[in-house]
Amino acid sequence: QVQLVESGGGLVQAGGSLRLSCAASGRSFSRYNMGWFRQAPGKEREFVAAITWIGRSTYDADSVKGRFTISRNNAKNSVYLQMNSLKPEDTAVYYCAADMGYSGTSEEYDYWGQGTQVTVSS
Repeated sequence: QVQLVESGGGLVQAGGSLRLSCAASGRSFSRYNMGWFRQAPGKEREFVAAITWIGRSTYDADSVKGRFTISRNNAKNSVYLQMNSLKPEDTAVYYCAADMGYSGTSEEYDYWGQGTQVTVSS
């Protein structure tokens, strides 16, 4: 069992940066693949980035390529999403997800956080 708590969201102007954090409780965090998803108002939840338990990362190239970076610190049971050059279209609730076997782009992760709101003003 893993519990995930996101933090770091807020209001930022276009062009600014935010760093989201996801703190995980429970054992064996280092063996979990971690993902970030987001859901904008009126839209379905979508994949943003993922990092495997061995540190291999993938991104939704179209939306965040070159602007977002996912990383993890296993000693702190945490995964991060550094977001730079933010755009109004990045406005969404951002969710952290974890799974011991899956590391892809769909919502097949077993564990999810409650989300943190990111609002980018123009």
